[in-house]
Amino acid sequence: MQAKEVPANRLNYMRLLQAISQPELNIRDLETLIKHEASVCYRLLRYLNSAAFGIRNEVHSIRHAITMLGEREVRRWIRLVATLTVGENTPSELVNTAMTRARFCELLAERVPHGDSDLFLMGLLSMIDTILEMPMVSILENVPVDFETKAVLLGGTGKLSPMYQLMLARESGDWQGTADHAQKLGLSDSEVAEAYWQAMQWVRQLTSV
Repeated sequence: MQAKEVPANRLNYMRLLQAISQPELNIRDLETLIKHEASVCYRLLRYLNSAAFGIRNEVHSIRHAITMLGEREVRRWIRLVATLTVGENTPSELVNTAMTRARFCELLAERVPHGDSDLFLMGLLSMIDTILEMPMVSILENVPVDFETKAVLLGGTGKLSPMYQLMLARESGDWQGTADHAQKLGLSDSEVAEAYWQAMQWVRQLTSV
């Protein structure tokens, strides 16, 4: 009975997320995807020229932005803008939660095993089904992700399960669950608490621009 499809404009944003998740960025293709969405271009330039990014010189074009920021930061702001845009008609709490999850996972990525998977993307996509009001399996048919990320997003188990469960436990205030999952990952309670606080502050800063 699920006949709902990903709206065309939202599908473009999801393709942007897919493009920046590739091991090697194709700058030309990425620039083309961005230019096809005026709202994305606007948001990119607006955020890049804001104090949140600390760029002294104004950014005048997409190619200029890519050149100035470099690959790592390009991936970051594309994720940010694509998520904000795809969630425009969604309660802000949902988008903020998705971004908090993403940043929390990213902050702990260097301390936990995750192979080649992108923990920021895992956290970000963990609520994309709620934001789009579609089954996760349908969404992942349009935006392929690596096997481990797909498994955990579909409710399965794998290498990313401990981190995914830690994210959910901390968010829900399940302190015993948080402690148990943190211990399995070799993390202290203070490391987890600090990462979550930093993630919330990061989201507040970006959404206040």
